[in-house]
Amino acid sequence: MATDTVGSGAYRNIYAMTHFLCKAIAFSNVAAAVTVGKLPAGAMVVNAGVVVTTSFNAATTNTIDIGTSGTPASYASAIALGVVGRILADDLGISTLLYNATADVTVTATVAATGAAATTGAGFVFVEFVLPANA
Repeated sequence: MATDTVGSGAYRNIYAMTHFLCKAIAFSNVAAAVTVGKLPAGAMVVNAGVVVTTSFNAATTNTIDIGTSGTPASYASAIALGVVGRILADDLGISTLLYNATADVTVTATVAATGAAATTGAGFVFVEFVLPANA
């Protein structure tokens, strides 16, 4: 995997283009933070969300938080997973964690489900980011 920093696990394409992190999630991921990937130092998050392919069906709550390992809901907090479709992150407009100039950032997603246990639920978490040409 190409990176610009020795020892960095974050992906960086050599071309000026939009980059993505994407990770599959399922109802079995309840309460465990899933690592979506690493943003390289200098990355700017411009979009994020989840594409639900099979609705989550826990009896009471079916939500997801998307954020950084230090602030798990910094991009999205408690967005609903009970309906199939694309759901955009709700906290990007107010997050102060969309850019880190000096260090790679680990992105996580945490599914929450309450009530009777879910038996279905699947989708993909995505984070879209750009890198300035001089980063």
